[in-house]
Amino acid sequence: MTSLTGPGLTLPEGFLMGASTSAHQVEGNNVSSDWWAIENRPGTFVAERSGDAADSFHRWPEDMDLLAGLGFNAYRFGIEWARVEPERGQVSRAAVAHYRAMVRGALERGLTPVVTLHHFTSPRWFSALGGWASPGSADLFASYARVATEILLPGVRHVATINEPNMIALMHSLIRGAGLAADGATAPADGERPGVTLDPGSVEPDATVEQALIRAHRAATAVLKAADPTLQVGWTVANQAYQAEPGAAEAMAAYARPREDVYLEAARQDDWIGVQAYTRHRIGADGPLPVPEGAPTTLTGWEVYPEALGEAVRHTADVVGPGVPVLVTENGIATADDEQRITYTTAALASLASALRDGVDVRGYLHWSALDNYEWGSYRPTFGLIAVDAETFARTPKRSAAWLGALARAGRIPDVPGPGDPDGRPAAGAARVRAAG
Repeated sequence: MTSLTGPGLTLPEGFLMGASTSAHQVEGNNVSSDWWAIENRPGTFVAERSGDAADSFHRWPEDMDLLAGLGFNAYRFGIEWARVEPERGQVSRAAVAHYRAMVRGALERGLTPVVTLHHFTSPRWFSALGGWASPGSADLFASYARVATEILLPGVRHVATINEPNMIALMHSLIRGAGLAADGATAPADGERPGVTLDPGSVEPDATVEQALIRAHRAATAVLKAADPTLQVGWTVANQAYQAEPGAAEAMAAYARPREDVYLEAARQDDWIGVQAYTRHRIGADGPLPVPEGAPTTLTGWEVYPEALGEAVRHTADVVGPGVPVLVTENGIATADDEQRITYTTAALASLASALRDGVDVRGYLHWSALDNYEWGSYRPTFGLIAVDAETFARTPKRSAAWLGALARAGRIPDVPGPGDPDGRPAAGAARVRAAG
């Protein structure tokens, strides 16, 4: 077993170290989902369709074997609601059995399953009713959660009801503002692409959807806890690591609350809260500012800013208050340069170690993502620890996978943003690393 060279923080007993995926992004052929409909409608704004994705619907045993063999002890994966309930009230027993087999498979391999019930996609019938804005959305989601207990129990301890509800509320505004039906039924005139900019900073989140998501989260939580009071239930939030420019503190607070803090406040009675952080967002007196000129950026165009993880963890802990532990459910970088991935993650983990040293209750770190996958319109942004061949679906672990797996096996993470490669070779660059080529 290799050991961490240089300074390092020994992780608490039971700390989860692993990686994450979402159902639609890796499974392939989720034909009953609303996003599949949007991808495949005439004149869609979506650049690439998900298609077979990484074919993890069939290849999940191989994926879990790889993660366990690399040294990880946890795997976050999703259940696809559109597979479990492809038509309203019609439960697919085959889908329930499939996901139950995944839970058992994770446990048999020593991987703690962290299971997400909703990761952006919904059944087409749900969106045709109005989606989260429909009057009965909370009850419909709670009914799905009741079915999901057959998948989760026994064996699962950590359940995320909804992934990034703050992004769902923003996307609802973007899609509706572009005149698109969420079920993909309405095509633009003459097959032309609608004029839509998928920029979360360009719209206001939908307040109706915000409250509906909170109601749905609480309704599903009640169902899950009634089935097993020991289930640890929470949800995950897209943390923006907002930074106020001089004189813009009030403007930042006003901008951030409907986009992030309201969802953190809603988690104050939960068993845990998921932090998902990648970069920072600077806010001036008139709103969000562009990436600083000359700053390195990722394949998604985000500023390379690994310290966002520690800042997001600290902010989340401050808002939710004591008694609600943090689980990092996503953190990573879209890059074709795997050395950059190691450097970025070394610095991100150092910022996490600093928060742990200061007493923030963090229970785990799940890297995004386990696999190179479908990133909501394109396969170009590669976040994965494991490469996937688009034709054969062959999996090839990257050096970053062995590096991070070795840290997981050793139970230590870097606590300085410099060299921290467990095989003894220095990581490339400094904390603020170069952009991918």
